[in-house]
Amino acid sequence: MSDIQIKAMRDSVIDEVYSRMRHNKRIFFISADLGAPSLDKLRKDFKDRFINVGIAEQNLINVSTGLALEGFTVYAYAIASFITMRAYEQIRTNLSLSSHHKEINVNLIGAGSGVSYDVSGPSHHCIEDITIMRALPNILFFSPSDWFIAEKFVDFSINTKGPKYMRLDGKPLPRIYDSAKSFDFKKGFCELVKGDDVCIVSTGYMTHKALKIAKELCGKNRKIGVIDMYILKPVAEDLLFNTLKRYKRIITIEEAFINKGGLDSLISNMISRRNASIKLISLGFDDNYIFKFGNRDFLSSLSNFSEEDIIKVVED
Repeated sequence: MSDIQIKAMRDSVIDEVYSRMRHNKRIFFISADLGAPSLDKLRKDFKDRFINVGIAEQNLINVSTGLALEGFTVYAYAIASFITMRAYEQIRTNLSLSSHHKEINVNLIGAGSGVSYDVSGPSHHCIEDITIMRALPNILFFSPSDWFIAEKFVDFSINTKGPKYMRLDGKPLPRIYDSAKSFDFKKGFCELVKGDDVCIVSTGYMTHKALKIAKELCGKNRKIGVIDMYILKPVAEDLLFNTLKRYKRIITIEEAFINKGGLDSLISNMISRRNASIKLISLGFDDNYIFKFGNRDFLSSLSNFSEEDIIKVVED
């Protein structure tokens, strides 16, 4: 087991893909003009299977699809806001539509989920992707909370055919999971903390916040549950509902727009379909872009879901 506690998801995924490319000549890595030390090593050692298409995310999807149609496993890497929105039509037509009839193993790596590129401004914030990528059929949506689970997803992505989107945080984060036995990609979620009446359901970076809040409130004689949703599509609804049904109140937190088809809508629709009497509170970004300058905690406070805001909601 690795002793590393803080690491960027991007580096863990690229390092793991690099390791697999050494033994599997059917893997290609396509980049949209992004640099990183881990990418430099991959570019140097696999000149014949590394392609930099430049700042051209639409072409990134086209080239990746062509290679996948020839039977290759492809990783396509770009900034999250650009790979999902600039190339959305290509993802829809080349991957979502085509995979109805053909096996296309293209793995989209979106770096900089939510507002992890905080000081870069709204053009680089990616708070729409949960909504738009969940709308596409046939695309598996992976939203890891730490670098360890992101690293372990690589083998799953090679062996599980079909298009996928990996929503990776842009900042180094602490490790949450202690072993591969802690999670199941087919199940898609993990109850990290079992609570009493209230459960926080989170994804990605917000799971770190949820765990911190649950720990803080535990000292006040309140046991708050925490569920990490690392697969946002497809969802094992029956398993998830059986876990959630013992709670009276659920709070969803996500670095994304709320009330627009994101994590909150996923949970809300599940509750509604089962006529369950569970109360739901959704926390995330309001229906506005953010032009103020500050770190991600400041940005979340503008939409009233800072750590202090979430604690107040739980206590109320």
